[in-house]
Amino acid sequence: MSSTTGALYGVGLGPGDPELMTLKAARLIAAADVIAYHAARHGRSIARSIAEPHLRGDQIEEALVYPVTTETTDHPGGYRGAMDEFYAEAAGRLAAHLDAGRDVVLLAEGDPLFYGSYMHMHKRLAHRYRTEVVPGITSISGASAALGAPLVERDEILTVLPGTLPREELARRLAETDSAAVVKLGRTFTQVRGALADAGRLDEAHYVERATMDGQRTAALADVDPDSVPYFAIALLPGKIATAVPEPAPVPLGGAGEVVVVGTGPAGRDWLTPQVAAALAVADDLVGYGPYLDRVPPNPRQTRHPSDNRVEAQRAALALDLAASGRRVAVVSAGDPGVFAMASAVLEVAAEPKYRDVPVRVLPGLTAAQAVAAAVGAPLGHDFAMISLSDRLKPWDVVAERLVAAARADLAIAIYNPRSKARPWQVGAARDLLLEHRRADTPVVLGRDVGGSGERIVVTTLAELDPEQVDMRTLLIIGSSTTRVVERAGRTTVFTPRHYSR
Repeated sequence: MSSTTGALYGVGLGPGDPELMTLKAARLIAAADVIAYHAARHGRSIARSIAEPHLRGDQIEEALVYPVTTETTDHPGGYRGAMDEFYAEAAGRLAAHLDAGRDVVLLAEGDPLFYGSYMHMHKRLAHRYRTEVVPGITSISGASAALGAPLVERDEILTVLPGTLPREELARRLAETDSAAVVKLGRTFTQVRGALADAGRLDEAHYVERATMDGQRTAALADVDPDSVPYFAIALLPGKIATAVPEPAPVPLGGAGEVVVVGTGPAGRDWLTPQVAAALAVADDLVGYGPYLDRVPPNPRQTRHPSDNRVEAQRAALALDLAASGRRVAVVSAGDPGVFAMASAVLEVAAEPKYRDVPVRVLPGLTAAQAVAAAVGAPLGHDFAMISLSDRLKPWDVVAERLVAAARADLAIAIYNPRSKARPWQVGAARDLLLEHRRADTPVVLGRDVGGSGERIVVTTLAELDPEQVDMRTLLIIGSSTTRVVERAGRTTVFTPRHYSR
């Protein structure tokens, strides 16, 4: 194949509706030097009419007009000989364009390699020129969609049969298969209907005419007048499993539903695990702190129950009551629900006797500590502690004792809930406590809204930690004695080695 020759594209147009053509097909049609298409002796081409909206108007057109369709011929080789001669001549015409360096798009209804004329050009030209086939929606798919019925389900077998087979052969194959599509009806319709009757399956068969086109018609095949059947018609025999209507599922009468406590990660959808996404998708109710619920895309099928961040026990009880009535409830936390979040609150309320039979599951999420650590490298690469500075649920002296214990143990520390408007002093107090046990140059990382639009990362030292740079949405990581800060590839990297020696 010479690099100077043109390329041949066999482009599938789908079953007839121009909107069912692929974007790739439309692009290639618009860009081609030569548009080729098969046509009947009257000169009209269904393929060209489908593609017409994408033609430029200045392209070379090659109409490949069949010498015969279904009529008889006086060609010495009969019908087959006449068609072989035609295909050879048509291939020669396209080859002349390809040899001249012109790209040729050969249009094909349906799929180019499925009972179509394109395959005759493909056999004669693909080994000589650069060739690409663009698949299209088949007439079978179009007819199934027009019927609004699936053809096969589970292990059922679909058999595709040409209506030109002998009646006995058709009947045998129709009797043996689960589902069938019989193409090339037209003048073969009477024998196809007879074969369906012979196979004892006529009452199951459907008829679709001009699927997806203007004039589309569907009917029970047994009711169709043979004289009205065009070539563009198809017989469908859906499988018994595919067409079976399932019994309606019983509606639970006050049975227990389920509470699933989920973590959505530190920011947007990219941080959501598939497991959590699946739980959110099937939930009937979403319960959580309002801003966290806002991270879940709205679905009018679901009921949302937003609440303030300081009513965890009431939120948990609401979720459990809803589940006890048969609802599937997702309690939404940011980060991981088991890290300073709703999992423990739900389980604490669920421990009450009246909720003993309500199932509760906890699905993990990516924590803020993990997100901030990854943003700078691996400052939590060795032993570390997670401590919340909030004294709303535990006294400050307990917080202070734990900070000192972690500092004495030389653990890296991830600090949650560092500062709020009601307690702006705690960051400075924590820094001063830690400085009694850590060097002044101990690395400190401040991470705010990691993964979100307001992401901000600051790497500083313990002595230079400024409380004014910290708010409630900031997470602090205090390094250990082995934590290192290095400049590499134009960025600051912080990590704590896996090995430890003192």
